[in-house]
Amino acid sequence: MSLKKIKVAVVGATGYVGLDLVKILANHPRVRLDYLCAQKNLGKKIHFFDKRIKKKLPKISNYKYVEWSKIDLLFTSLPTGESQILIKKLINFKNLKIIDLAADFRLKDPKIYKEFYGKKHLSINLLNSSLYSLSEFVKNKISNYKIISCPGCYPTTVQIPLIPLIKNKMIKKNNIIIDSKSGYSGAGKNLEKKFTHKNLYSSIHAYGPPKHRHTSEIDQQFQNISNKKISYIFIPHLIPTFRGMLSTIYVEKENGVSAFKIYKYLKKIHKNNFFVKILPFNKKLGTENVINTNFCQVSVCLSGSKNKVIIFSAIDNLIKGAGGQAVQNMNILFGFNESLGLV
Repeated sequence: MSLKKIKVAVVGATGYVGLDLVKILANHPRVRLDYLCAQKNLGKKIHFFDKRIKKKLPKISNYKYVEWSKIDLLFTSLPTGESQILIKKLINFKNLKIIDLAADFRLKDPKIYKEFYGKKHLSINLLNSSLYSLSEFVKNKISNYKIISCPGCYPTTVQIPLIPLIKNKMIKKNNIIIDSKSGYSGAGKNLEKKFTHKNLYSSIHAYGPPKHRHTSEIDQQFQNISNKKISYIFIPHLIPTFRGMLSTIYVEKENGVSAFKIYKYLKKIHKNNFFVKILPFNKKLGTENVINTNFCQVSVCLSGSKNKVIIFSAIDNLIKGAGGQAVQNMNILFGFNESLGLV
C-alpha cells in the first residue's frame, strides 16, 4: 500500500539552490512535486537546467497560476526581499506550510535586516510566526510553526560546533576566529556580477569584512544563548570549486577544559543528530566526504598552542547549507523519518 504524498510547490526552482532542492524532492518517496516556478524560461523542462534530474516533472511555470488551496508545502528559494512579499500573500491559506531558503525570515529584528540587506522588511508582522530552523537544535519546535526559515550556509558550519560549546561554557566568549571557505556556487548564478576580479575561477578571494551579511545571523543566534557578548572575527573566502564549504574555527578553552573534553562533549551532544558526524579526535578534515550529501563533519584538533583549539566544520553548501537542510526540516515538520530522501 502506497503512503500518502504531500503536494509541494517550489518557487525559485532554477537557481543553484533550487535545482539541488528539486533533485532531492524528485526522488523523495513522500513528495509529489506539483509546481516548479520561476520568473524566466516559462514552459521549459527542469532537465534543461540540470541534466541530473531525470524524472518527468511539471514544466516551469509562474507562481501566479498555482492552486495554493491544494498545496501542502511551499519552498521559496528567491532573491532576498522577494520571499516575504509572496509569503505575505499566501499566509491565510490555512493548510499551507512554508519553508524559506532565503534570508527574509532569519532575522527577528527588522532594523538589523535593513542594515545588513539594505531593504525594508515588508512582512514584519510575520517575523514572530516564523522559526529559525537549524534542524539539529529545534526538532521539537518545528511542528508549531507555519513559516520555517532555513539558516545560511556559513552560519550552519559555525553553529553546529559552537552553539553547544558556548551554552556549556567550554570555550571563552572572545577571540574566536572563523575562517570559512566556500565553493563559488554559494554566490549564486549572478556570480560574475558580484565578483569582478580577474581569474575568478582559478583564485581564492576573501570578501565581506568587516560585516558580511551572515554575521547578523550569527550574532542573533549567539545572543540567544549568551547574556554576554560573544566576540569573534568571521572572514569568508570564495574558492575555485563549485560546491563545498569548510570553516576553520579557532577558539580559546575555558580553564580546566581540554581539547579532548571538547571533542567528547560534541560527540555526546550530537550522538542523536544523524547528519552531524564528529570525527575522531585530532583528525584531518576537508570537504571531500560531504560533497553531494546532507552531512556536516566536525573535527576537534590540537593547535600547538596551550590554550587554543582548532575546530573544523565541513558541509556541502548547496545541500546541508541549503536544499538538503530544507528537506530535513520538511521531514521533521511532516513527521517523516529525518533522513528520508536524503541518504
